[in-house]
Amino acid sequence: IKKEYSAVAAAYPLEYSFLDQQFNELYQKDLRQQTVLTLFAALAIFVACLGLFGLASFTATKRFKEIGVRKVLGSSVSGIVLLLSKDLLKPVLVSMLIATPLGYVVMNHWLQSFAYRTSLPWWVFLLSAFITFGVALLTIGFKAAKAALASPVKSLRSE
Repeated sequence: IKKEYSAVAAAYPLEYSFLDQQFNELYQKDLRQQTVLTLFAALAIFVACLGLFGLASFTATKRFKEIGVRKVLGSSVSGIVLLLSKDLLKPVLVSMLIATPLGYVVMNHWLQSFAYRTSLPWWVFLLSAFITFGVALLTIGFKAAKAALASPVKSLRSE
């Protein structure tokens, strides 16, 4: 190959490499960016869950006596969990409604920079919304269930 190449283009040196090495070099920046974005996304999700857990704790503490009265009057644990979760899941739902179209626009803009662009399926956003809602429900539901399972005697003792 070297002999034939030098006969055709003697002025230019023959440089050869494997195709997978060229792809690795070409997408090295994107791979580094993916790693950084994954780490920051995980950190953001962790901080958001901590904030949601703190808000659920604050709400459960603030409504401690109300929960006790509801339990004495016959409310079920699932009813109390639903009562506490309903108010805290509304901001999560609003944020999903804002983030979904914004994410679609940003992803389409980013994908346009590639020569062979892939389509962006709608189910990815639906799946991310379900996962987000599930994580929020687990975070809030844990604290709400703990508050609902607490003895009503403790909350009504001072009354």
